[in-house]
Amino acid sequence: MNPFYMPFTASPLKQNETYREVLPLHPALRGIIRCFWGSDRPYLRNEENAMPTLVVPDTCADIIYQIDYTENSVAGYFCGVNDTSFVSQVDVKDGHLVSVFAIRFYAWEAWAFSEDSLKGTINSLYDVQSRFSWVDKVLRPQLFFKQSLKERTALAEEVFLKRLFLARQNDTISYAISQILDKKGRLGADWLSRSCFISSRQLERLFHEYIGITPKKLCNLVRYQCLWNEILRNPGFRVQDAVYKYGYTDQSHLMREFKRYHTMDIKNALAYAQGIPLSAEGNVGNIQYFPQSL
Repeated sequence: MNPFYMPFTASPLKQNETYREVLPLHPALRGIIRCFWGSDRPYLRNEENAMPTLVVPDTCADIIYQIDYTENSVAGYFCGVNDTSFVSQVDVKDGHLVSVFAIRFYAWEAWAFSEDSLKGTINSLYDVQSRFSWVDKVLRPQLFFKQSLKERTALAEEVFLKRLFLARQNDTISYAISQILDKKGRLGADWLSRSCFISSRQLERLFHEYIGITPKKLCNLVRYQCLWNEILRNPGFRVQDAVYKYGYTDQSHLMREFKRYHTMDIKNALAYAQGIPLSAEGNVGNIQYFPQSL
């Protein structure tokens, strides 16, 4: 696992009482879990904190718990890797006391703890018990008692650290992922299969089984995320330089691919990342400036 690969959401600066990201504390989990996320503590749902959120392909898969204290209920989901963006809005009634806790895996690591194949999970949402019943058995009963993100994160870290010795591995997948990350997604599926000494069909079958996505799609998503990283972090970002660096055919190819995954151009994406909300139609509204860096 490349220690320098850090995928970002569409709103990487978003940190408030309803949504906060916490990196794993234990070194053994940092290459497996991208972050834990959720609400600091239970909060009252209202129009102000119920704004729709743009979700972009982040090469991750999530276990998500939504706790409703008003209805005394817990809903648990597994969200597979996405290769497209969408607008997310939690279906919770205004005035309810709620909280959220989630575990965001690097997509190629979720299978290690899953009880079933991840085939067919792309762009899909499942009951958490369908693949992570052992996680659900431990976490769900504690979510009403451990109400802070800090407490829940500590509990989840303990749970996964104890399970590490049972984590499944596949050397071919591990090698393929290391190559994709090292090359920032700049490689073809044929080259990757030859590098792994198996046929393209075999490699695709393994990727479907362990990640839920094809090698080609994952390469494209990693390249997009590396590009998004540089857009966010590099004050001197120039599209022309990025075309060469990330292997796009030309500037229009880069812009087209970015908008395909992000649903908006780079200018709007930066504005949204800096906190300008989506309109009801899912567009960025009221853009008045173009930040040079974040």
